[in-house]
This record gives sequence, structure tokens and C-alpha cells, in this order.
Amino acid sequence: MAPSDRRELGVPDVFPLVPGGGQERPPVSAYTQLYYHIVFSTKERKPVLDAPNRRRFFQYAWGFLKKKSCHLYRIGGVEDHVHILTHIHQTIALADLVRDLKTSTNQWIRSEDVFPFFDGWQISYAAFTKSHADKDKLIDYIKNQEEHHRKVTFIEELRALLEAEGIPFEERYLE
Repeated sequence: MAPSDRRELGVPDVFPLVPGGGQERPPVSAYTQLYYHIVFSTKERKPVLDAPNRRRFFQYAWGFLKKKSCHLYRIGGVEDHVHILTHIHQTIALADLVRDLKTSTNQWIRSEDVFPFFDGWQISYAAFTKSHADKDKLIDYIKNQEEHHRKVTFIEELRALLEAEGIPFEERYLE
């Protein structure tokens, strides 16, 4: 649109004209802070993520997320499930990230024989958006998973998380 046409229509000159008749465009930017609390479990919730190798698994998952331009704030879990608090890059869809993470970690676990009785991940997962104000509290929650699960089962925890977020669910799919 020519400058005179913009003025006639009342459209402001947002981008200044540059020599040659083009417009100077600012760099494309997106400013986001997308915190996701992601939870997924082993297939049939079998307790196969043995403590001695969990750290290696968490390191691998961290590397995977880093390659996807995500910022991991905390990863943790116990024998039958994993919790992740991460920022997800704005160009990545949550479902694609979780699918790719599960696929990659599944292949890595099998190739490294890290968890000998591991039979895959449950198809489903839970994910919750969180505010910046929730971040530190959630980091502590994930850090303390072993202590937390001395008192609460994964199903009880998942039910409580879903209820706290107002997410409807069918009980039969939790069992």
C-alpha cells in the first residue's frame, strides 16, 4: 500500500519506508512464558523405573527437551511415572512434544537397557499450564516425589491434580 493510500484510509505508517520503496520490518519476535506440568506413566503403571537409573533417564530427557528449545525447570518421578515442569517453545505443539519425548525415551531405555522390565509408556498423559507464581512450589513438589508417594498412590495423585485443575475425567480411565 502506498503511503498516500494509507493516509487516505487512515492507516498509520507502522513501518517506515526504506530506500527503494520497501518497508523496514522489525525482526519477528514472540515473547512467551509457557510453563507446562506434564505427567505420564509407565505402561499399565508398572513400577519399573528403578531408582539407581532414574538419574540417567532424567538426564536423557533433559537433553531431548533442550534440543527441542524447551527449558526444563524440573524433572522427577518414582517407579511408575514421571513429572516434568518445562517451558515449551512457542513453535512446538504440546501433543507433538509429549509424543516425541515418549518415543525417544522409549527407544533410549531399550537401547541402553536402563530399566530391564520397562515395557513402554502409557498412551495417555496429563498436562497443566501453570503460572510463573506456581513455578517454585511446583519445582519443590516434583523434587519431593519419593516422599510424596510414601503416602499417596499415583492414581490418587493424578485424580487430585485433575480435580484441582477442573479437568473432567472418567474414573475407569485412571485405573
